[in-house]
Amino acid sequence: MNVVGSGVREIRIREAAGAFRVIYLATQGDSVIVIHAFQKKTQQTSATDINLAAKRLREWKG
Repeated sequence: MNVVGSGVREIRIREAAGAFRVIYLATQGDSVIVIHAFQKKTQQTSATDINLAAKRLREWKG
């Protein structure tokens, strides 16, 4: 997920209730920062979800 930021990764989860994504950053020592989690409704990740994750990452970095 370099489109969100450097070092950002994504976990993809598929289950009976649908597809879910967790966008996170795990390059900060022993910490994992969950930036955004959401249910996927379409094939492509929406610009709204990507922009929200990028905004949260910028805010976290300060």
